[in-house]
Amino acid sequence: MKIIAFVVLAALADSAWAAGASCGSVAKLKLPHIQFTEVKLVAQGAQPEPPDSEGRPRAPNPLYTNLPAFCRVKATSRPSHDSEIKIEVWLPVEGWNGRLQAMGNGGFIGNINLNNLAEAVTSRYAAVGTNTGHDSNITSGEFALGHPEKLIDWGHRAVHEMTVTAKAVIAAYYGSAPRYSYFTGCSTGGRQGLVAAERYPDDFDGIAEGDPANPMTHQQASSLWGILAVNHDEASFITPAQWNMIHQAAMQACDANDGLKDGLISNPMNCNFDPKTIQCKGASTASCLTAPQITAYNKLIAGPKNPRTGEQITPGWPHGPSLEGPNTGRQPIGSATDTFRAVFQKADWDYRTLDFDKDIELADRLANPIMNAVNPEKLSALFDRGGKLLMYHGWNDRAITPLLSIDYYNRAVAANGGREKTDSSVRLFMVPGMGHCTGGEGPYAFDKMGPLVEWVEHGKAPDRIVAAHFNAQGEVDRTRPLCPYPQEAKYKGSGSIDDAANFSCTAP
Repeated sequence: MKIIAFVVLAALADSAWAAGASCGSVAKLKLPHIQFTEVKLVAQGAQPEPPDSEGRPRAPNPLYTNLPAFCRVKATSRPSHDSEIKIEVWLPVEGWNGRLQAMGNGGFIGNINLNNLAEAVTSRYAAVGTNTGHDSNITSGEFALGHPEKLIDWGHRAVHEMTVTAKAVIAAYYGSAPRYSYFTGCSTGGRQGLVAAERYPDDFDGIAEGDPANPMTHQQASSLWGILAVNHDEASFITPAQWNMIHQAAMQACDANDGLKDGLISNPMNCNFDPKTIQCKGASTASCLTAPQITAYNKLIAGPKNPRTGEQITPGWPHGPSLEGPNTGRQPIGSATDTFRAVFQKADWDYRTLDFDKDIELADRLANPIMNAVNPEKLSALFDRGGKLLMYHGWNDRAITPLLSIDYYNRAVAANGGREKTDSSVRLFMVPGMGHCTGGEGPYAFDKMGPLVEWVEHGKAPDRIVAAHFNAQGEVDRTRPLCPYPQEAKYKGSGSIDDAANFSCTAP
């Protein structure tokens, strides 16, 4: 019956468009606190990128060569007195697949990634993105200082407004609401996906979220913990060359733990690397660590704890991945300090005064209702209506500890009836060698939407997802299966170790 209904709805949508639906039908739409600022038809293969800051046309983008004709809708949502949430909906003129794909954002950046919209529309999705309530091409939280409503927009409201608006626009244009609605995002986009799953369970049928900066306050506390550890004094600082050395030493110690020496550690949690094996016998060099440096490294690996209660604030880091990144420089990245400045509404807040007891408690109390997904028991509303949550995280993520995703997944499973019950609703895929959202030593490029659609619409839960690694020439030089956590990819014992077909997903 569901297949028949799908066909009938598709026919209705097509006939509605054929009957005269056009961009004009969207322009006439009336929605609460929504102003349409542009509604126009974009011709096939046109370049929708705006001119640069001086009004000059940009160089042609090859991504748009195969872009079909689409109706481009720009809108501004003002759900509060200080809101200005910009939204773009792209609607393919022909061949719409009946689905909505909503796009996540990165960091505090306030813009709409037109390339993401183009990819989705080329695959015949109706696509939508938002600037999360402010315009910015840099990941700065300054926009929220003195503007608590804008912080709420960025935290959760903008994605919801984007989604509700997109569904109404789609219904007006095609004569039918989307049959299925999906969300994809990584980093801040991953956090947005988890927040939507907990707070707005009716918005999406399927969510693919990766490397989530969640809980945001804890993630940024982890980043500052690392900065404070390696900058305790000059003797504690670990140089970039030393971080690379640590990575190579851990790889030497743990690469073969999974039964295959291939330049990857399948599960860094099984790596029992001891940094004392690389302790200097004298002064610090690029090939060893002094005792103060080892102390700093171990503190970063252990992760932040409440100094009064001893409670773990955020999971630490596994051995193996190179940790050189936002947690290990001379100064913290701006988003780490900006998070607390925005939450506390204090422009002069100094990260060196961070109290990992009182400040973390206050930040959570202020931020949990705005930007953090910390109640996985609320996922039951999504799961009960058949919604699916596909999680992934790169084991070599330098920006966000991959153990955060494992922690959230384990709590989600425990809060919703155990793995046997939740396996049909939520799955986590850890990606060996992948950095933050993409790139790295291991296979990192893989399809998120295809497996998610199969899961949502046909009940086929992903039991493996094939990922690819590309060499410097852009050629695939290795593929591997990604396995549902806690399973790991194991070599079958014959055939190329660069071919996913020669690996199986097995329980540890």
